[in-house]
Amino acid sequence: MSNVLIFFYRRLKNSSFNSFTRTLSKLQIRNYAKATSFPDYYQNPIFRKEDQVKLIADSDLKNRATVPVKPPTVSETSSVYFDPLVNKVINHVMEKGNKRLARQLVEKAFENIKRKQIERYHLASTPEEKAKIELNPKDILYKAVENCKPLLQLQPIKRGGITYQVPGPITEKRSLFLAIKWLLETTDEKERTVHFPEQFAWELLEASNNTGKVVKRKQDLHRQCEANRAYAHYRWQ
Repeated sequence: MSNVLIFFYRRLKNSSFNSFTRTLSKLQIRNYAKATSFPDYYQNPIFRKEDQVKLIADSDLKNRATVPVKPPTVSETSSVYFDPLVNKVINHVMEKGNKRLARQLVEKAFENIKRKQIERYHLASTPEEKAKIELNPKDILYKAVENCKPLLQLQPIKRGGITYQVPGPITEKRSLFLAIKWLLETTDEKERTVHFPEQFAWELLEASNNTGKVVKRKQDLHRQCEANRAYAHYRWQ
């Protein structure tokens, strides 16, 4: 402790007070990996009214009454406008913490989808064709992400000095992450004259129809997993 006091005394003696306070503020900075952490037995909060109604209907409320629950995040709300998948996409689009801009870009993409689908709806001649056209942008987003989610993944495993690409199952969380990541990466490959909302809207429309670059990328991954099925036993060795 005395060495620390001697260091601050020499620092104050040899420099001005402003430089000393800057040094002190730098020493007080702590960079943590996470703001808070909870044990594994803490349950995720149920903040949506629909989920709360299901919880009461299943008579599971008494079992969760004594279980500790994590606090909800700032973006998690019981509002009817909250959608978990849309919020996750906004977080993936966000750069440098500018969430307002990311939300505006995603909403603009939804607006472009709505305009394109309404135009197709009015150009349709028969009621059967109109019934097949989806007008809700959120439903199109859900369908696009579902069509882009891979069912398998390749894991590099080293055996005898050779690295094999071993196929294996993929978790639901990882599959969802890859689907959103691929959609955004394909959107970023656009030309400079095309804005992000326009290209993202086209990618979502193509993926919802089970076509486009992202769906082809998922199918290529499945073909590669099928071609490497001879290495699948390396998962257990």
